[in-house]
Amino acid sequence: MARVYNFSAGPAVLPECVLQECADEMMDYRGSGMSVMEMSHRSKMYQAIVDEAEADLRTLMGIPANYHVLFLQGGAHQQFSAIPLNLCALPGAHGKADYINTGMWSKKALAEAKRFIDAAELASSADETFSYIPDCSDLPVREDADYVYICENNTIYGTVYHELPNTKGKTLVSDVSSMFLSQPHDVERYGVIYGGVQKNVGPAGISITIVRDDLVPQGDLADVPIMLQWRPQVDAGSMYNTPNCWAIYVCGKVFKWLLAQGGLEAMHERNVAKAQLLYDFLDESQMFRGTVRKQDRSLMNVPFVTGDAELDAAFVKESAAAGLENLKGHRSVGGMRASIYNAMPVEGVEALVSFMKQFEATH
Repeated sequence: MARVYNFSAGPAVLPECVLQECADEMMDYRGSGMSVMEMSHRSKMYQAIVDEAEADLRTLMGIPANYHVLFLQGGAHQQFSAIPLNLCALPGAHGKADYINTGMWSKKALAEAKRFIDAAELASSADETFSYIPDCSDLPVREDADYVYICENNTIYGTVYHELPNTKGKTLVSDVSSMFLSQPHDVERYGVIYGGVQKNVGPAGISITIVRDDLVPQGDLADVPIMLQWRPQVDAGSMYNTPNCWAIYVCGKVFKWLLAQGGLEAMHERNVAKAQLLYDFLDESQMFRGTVRKQDRSLMNVPFVTGDAELDAAFVKESAAAGLENLKGHRSVGGMRASIYNAMPVEGVEALVSFMKQFEATH
């Protein structure tokens, strides 16, 4: 068997040692005689898996005690609905929120919020195909807005907030799906920080939502479907219903792998170095060019083009034949995109740059 370098934006590459551990435990998890996929989520053994995963995540991110960690189903899309329904049900809430639109996922989150509340677009980079992050130092945040929402790293367009927006004291909510655990986060700067795990943390099927205690409504929200309410999941330790047991188990192994690598500061240093290899080449190339304003470039998702659709298609085809998979850009924008998450080794980026040099020389 020969593994490829997988540049998929998600579901994405996982650490090989984690995959091997999962394979080793597939038939018999620690003497239980069964796989985690067969195990009761109410068993003591599985409870230990969840508790250990949460404890390791808290250590990695420095999550304060007054924040809850929820392993939830429905991916980030479900939180597009849950966020306005929970935050705007709090005492004193006005049913209003301001969204900064930097691409498809913040646009979808805004559209979903508009189903339930007065959600407004606070700023946007749509005028230049979401190739930059708007100036967020002095935005006209509404005085009665309940929160300000961002998608901190845009998977499709390859932008990232290197500075968090000035929310004028309003609660900051951030979707960090495609940069989750790639760098340190000061959790206390957020009211809610969440993301789907399938890009940088684990297998598809869950999102992790970290929410400050005072932002979780008390009691039952009569007009909100129970599966969109945070309180039942908080009270049940993410087990109000049967969770995605396997995905949580794998995430827990990734957390331990990250701790063994030196934590998030060490991962950030490695991610900076990997991204610099690719961006340095793009800046020097006569054929390829990056599509994002330099100061807003993501470390995780790197979109690039040749300027010729036929040449782009040839690159995608030939790179796949060379063992560099999933470099085709998102269907909405075309071109190419390399997602270089935590588990992508530097050798993968080096192989990509080498192939790009060869392709440029040949064509």
